[in-house]
Amino acid sequence: MEQNIYIKNKKAYFEYHILDKYTAGIQLLGTEIKSIREGKANVNDAFCTFIDNQLYVRNLHISEYSMGSFYNHEAKRDRVLLLNKKELKKLHTRGEEKGLTIVPLALFISDRGFAKLEIGLAQGKKTFDKRETMKERDTKIEMDRAMKR
Repeated sequence: MEQNIYIKNKKAYFEYHILDKYTAGIQLLGTEIKSIREGKANVNDAFCTFIDNQLYVRNLHISEYSMGSFYNHEAKRDRVLLLNKKELKKLHTRGEEKGLTIVPLALFISDRGFAKLEIGLAQGKKTFDKRETMKERDTKIEMDRAMKR
């Protein structure tokens, strides 16, 4: 029954230059972790923000648990991210700089069975940077095809 759940935010890597990466725990309800273990989560529209010196992830869509009763959770509620004080302070000061934001990169289950969210301090890409990323991806695909022949 060994499953590797790794839900990646491909849009973040296309839209942003990732400067730093952090791994944060998430404060979840029981039905939320069960849905994540089924792979029913979407990280694409999510973003992180500070509210009262705590880091929250917003718009992280975790589908309702299929076997849940009236104790089921809301799909898009705000969830607290768990980091130590040093990391929170660093992210708070760097996140206030102009042009920098905190984006979720991936949602996964750790070896111990806890849900973790990989977040990154990111800077937005310009249009020409996005075109460059698409060119690099296309050349990589072409090289892989040539190597298979």
